[in-house]
Amino acid sequence: MTDIEQAVSDFERDGYFVARALFSADEVEALVDLIDRSLSPALAPVEFEADVHYPGAPVSRTAPGGQTPRRLLHAFGRDTLFQQVGRHPQLLDLLKALMSTNEIRLSQNHHNCVMTKHPGFSSVTSWHQDSRYWRFDRRELVSSWLALGPENRENGGLLVIPGSHTLDFEPGQFDASLFLRTDFDDNQDLLAKATVVELDPGDMLLFHSRTLHAAGQNETDRVKRSLVYTYRAEDNQPIPETRSAVYEDIPV
Repeated sequence: MTDIEQAVSDFERDGYFVARALFSADEVEALVDLIDRSLSPALAPVEFEADVHYPGAPVSRTAPGGQTPRRLLHAFGRDTLFQQVGRHPQLLDLLKALMSTNEIRLSQNHHNCVMTKHPGFSSVTSWHQDSRYWRFDRRELVSSWLALGPENRENGGLLVIPGSHTLDFEPGQFDASLFLRTDFDDNQDLLAKATVVELDPGDMLLFHSRTLHAAGQNETDRVKRSLVYTYRAEDNQPIPETRSAVYEDIPV
């Protein structure tokens, strides 16, 4: 198999694939510098940990840790460095192969952000599929997650359930917020398959919008930073008058 054929095979089986060392140390360093300048002070638009009300998050923006950023939003439009990541030639080749199309779009409505986890006030993201609130003709989108430092269980790196993108679920398997229920007996075998996606700086995780994933808190003393985009095939249109169609998607 070629590298791309192997990526497609792994992705179809597991619902995710890791492209190792896709970005150089110099590229990562430049991105980290840009992000840190955008975090101190936090340049709007920003989502704070207190806004999401996830487990471990500050209860409000005025509580201790309430001004802890979670996401720098609208990343693609912030700087040419972020645009270069979103249009990286090897990334686009992979995405076109994974989605079996030559025409792809970068969503400005979903992800399109710098994800951060800060020591002390990061929250837990429970098990979910990204497609839960996304509205497209088909639930076949792919997200890219660029690690800008080491990612592991200790600092809140992503966990995934391999193969979960192929499964059909009953409504009772999810709670009212569409997070997978960890107290439900029928979910236990699925949860036992959870895998930590360990990444080094410059590695990029690509994952299907139906792949179940979660993340814990950052238990280290260093900020974790990741750049995250979501892509669709050109013919997989957002449904009008939904959150998925607020901003026009970008041809890449």
